[in-house]
Amino acid sequence: MDNKEVADRLKSICQLDIDAIHAYIKANDHIEQMDIKSNISKFQSDHARHVKDLSDMIRSYGGEPPEFSKDFKGFLLQAFASIRGITGTEGALKALRGGEKMTNSSYHDAVSQDFPPMVMVLLRRNYDDEQRHISYIDQCLNTRVWEKAA
Repeated sequence: MDNKEVADRLKSICQLDIDAIHAYIKANDHIEQMDIKSNISKFQSDHARHVKDLSDMIRSYGGEPPEFSKDFKGFLLQAFASIRGITGTEGALKALRGGEKMTNSSYHDAVSQDFPPMVMVLLRRNYDDEQRHISYIDQCLNTRVWEKAA
């Protein structure tokens, strides 16, 4: 894989993390339970770290990272989060789960490719975060923890 191909693939993943940040911001507006809100804010911060680290890596391979704006998928994710958010915590979590499925799939595909070792370290660390995010969201949805807090 040449430098341009590495940078282009990382740019695609980075854009998905940017889109996730926008969806997290929108969804978190509809979550009332402080413990869930706190964890969701931490996950949003993880996505921000992913963007920074991926952007640095993209530059090191001669590429230009994406701007911090939504692409078409981002607009869809935010629209989905807005619609789901109308139903409160459950809807917001379901919207985030949809986005996390996309980021998990993207990172899963990336860690199975033949990236240079330093890129693989970054991708695996980010993928671990993504797995933690979706696991927490699924746990909340399965236990309906927001109902017990009421």
